[in-house]
Order: sequence, then structure tokens, then C-alpha cells
Amino acid sequence: MAEIPDEAIVEEKFLASTGPGGQNVNKVATAVQLRIDVFRLGLAPYAYQKLKVLAGTKLTSGGELVITARKFRTQEANRADARERVLELIQKAHERDAKRIKTKPSKAAKARRVDEKKGRSQVKAGRGKVRLD
Repeated sequence: MAEIPDEAIVEEKFLASTGPGGQNVNKVATAVQLRIDVFRLGLAPYAYQKLKVLAGTKLTSGGELVITARKFRTQEANRADARERVLELIQKAHERDAKRIKTKPSKAAKARRVDEKKGRSQVKAGRGKVRLD
């Protein structure tokens, strides 16, 4: 996906940014809050499931992805940053995880484990009180 479809963008709101910056922070609304309707993106079911996990608390119960960008001092830069972050999330959601292949320990590995346990048992048994019989 090269860019976010216009019908998926629910709202793009500019907020007063936080942090240092003096009067500029108090006067100018440079931070961007971008709301995307995930259902209008047309994602495959596996991608939607992975996006839910990746987004975490950024995804509302109504299916809106909320991204807030306030890294830069201009609205345009923050708007571009927010859209870029949404696209990165979508791209990561489309990457499929490798399927896990079940494995079993070999007979030799099981035998080594048992021998190791017996050795530890002998060491611990030797720590008891010394009896003079």
C-alpha cells in the first residue's frame, strides 16, 4: 500500500503540542492526531489480526487507529510523520510470521538430561550430615 485511501481517513485534527518550545508551543497547533478506519483499509483477515496486536492501545474498540505525531515543529512534517507511521504499521501487519515446526528432543539428548539429573542428585545427596558409623 503506497498511501492511505481518503475514505479510510476519519479525522485529521491539529492539537497544541507538548514539551519545550516556549511561546511557539502555546500559540501554534502543530501536533497531528490522525484517525483511520481500519475496516475501510480492506485488509486481509490475517493482516487485520496482526494489526490489532501491533497497534495495541492505539486501536479503539470501534476499529479506529489513532496516531498522534508531535515530533516536528511544523504541521506538514507531523502530518507526513503520522501517515508514514500508519503505512509502516500496515506494512508490518502484512508480513506473515514463519510457521513453527514442532521438534522433539533426540534419545541422546534425553539420556544426557537424565544423566545430568542423576549427577546433580549425587552432589546434593553428598551435602547431608556426616555420620560416623
